[in-house]
Amino acid sequence: MVKDTKYYDLLEVSPGASESELKKAYRKLALKYHPDKNPDAGDRFKDISHAYEVLSDSQKREIYDKYGEEGLSGEGGPGMSPEDLFSHLFGGGMGGGFFGGGGRSRPSGPRKGKDMTHALKVSLDDLYKGKVSKLALQKQVVCKTCQGKGGKEGAVKQCTGCNGRGIKIIMRQIGPMIQQMQQTCPDCNGEGEIIRDKDRCKGCSGQKVISERKILEVHIDKGMQDGQKITFSGEGDAAPNVTPGDVVIVIDEKPHPRFKRKGEDLWYEAKIDLLTALAGGQFAIEHLDNRVLLVTILPGEVIKTGDIKTIRNEGMPIYRRPFDKGNLYIKFDITFPAPNWTDNAKLALLEQVLPPRDTPQLPPNPEHIEEVMLSDVDPVQEQRSRGYSNGHGHDEDDDEGHGPSVQCAQQ
Repeated sequence: MVKDTKYYDLLEVSPGASESELKKAYRKLALKYHPDKNPDAGDRFKDISHAYEVLSDSQKREIYDKYGEEGLSGEGGPGMSPEDLFSHLFGGGMGGGFFGGGGRSRPSGPRKGKDMTHALKVSLDDLYKGKVSKLALQKQVVCKTCQGKGGKEGAVKQCTGCNGRGIKIIMRQIGPMIQQMQQTCPDCNGEGEIIRDKDRCKGCSGQKVISERKILEVHIDKGMQDGQKITFSGEGDAAPNVTPGDVVIVIDEKPHPRFKRKGEDLWYEAKIDLLTALAGGQFAIEHLDNRVLLVTILPGEVIKTGDIKTIRNEGMPIYRRPFDKGNLYIKFDITFPAPNWTDNAKLALLEQVLPPRDTPQLPPNPEHIEEVMLSDVDPVQEQRSRGYSNGHGHDEDDDEGHGPSVQCAQQ
């Protein structure tokens, strides 16, 4: 039984709803009451979002189920102090081990197992549209045959060699000094318990745990970012008297061939022809959700190589605010025609349309003016010139041919 069902009622789910049911309900209601679609439902949208924020967090949900909204505000519950609330959640008091107060015992009870971290490669398309991925993992679970005892009732005995501690303290004399050393108990291999082979559980061979394949549904929400974590509480390896750790999925964003992401914004490099850059026209961008944006350049706008323009609200969705988006920035690269692309008559027409040429700026009273022509660069000469610019007097190839060769010496 839960103390307060207000947040569940807001999401229109039962108190026993699973994580996927909560997510599905929130998405449905968020679409219905978002201010962009329903301007009069702003307060309802905020209440729904707050309810989901609490119930989607396993720790906050546990507090809310037991103590209602008062527990979330730090009141703990009727007649319960924050210290008692902390003790209830973590199995101990707020002693010197956590806050340096002293006088209270350290948290006791079952220790928590290690968390398991997995990287999940996700495409930018899926981070834009959202997706549910299935992840298979192998985990340790307590053996159901022996309930984690390792053998039949009474078969498990405490190791007498180490008194159940799993370690032995041995003393070794080195000359006049005595050295104290700690080593794993050889009688029980550090387990603290001994089970005879004939009494071992057939299901787990006395190991108390078995390996099990687990399928996790990982909800990739719109707008999630590289490095963001998704936590599955209590889905880590289990063991007797140990609280299972968590499985932590870390988003690993894959590079995209067309777009680059910078936070909530997207960057795109567009190549357009010279005519479109000067006289206007259109070009297409295939977006991450398979929409095509037909972008118009107005006549006379004049786009230059390196210019940056933006399309507002066409960037990445903002996490947990999927109706809000960043911007799409476009960096232009102008493609010029090939050499000798037209005849002199048409080139003359360009002179009538384009702004006049700049007049060459000459120094006053030049002694001599000589007209020269441009030529294409010879790759070999260019490489040799680069060698001189780097401080080398000659290329490596020039060394060949200097000095006597082996063949000449033999002759």
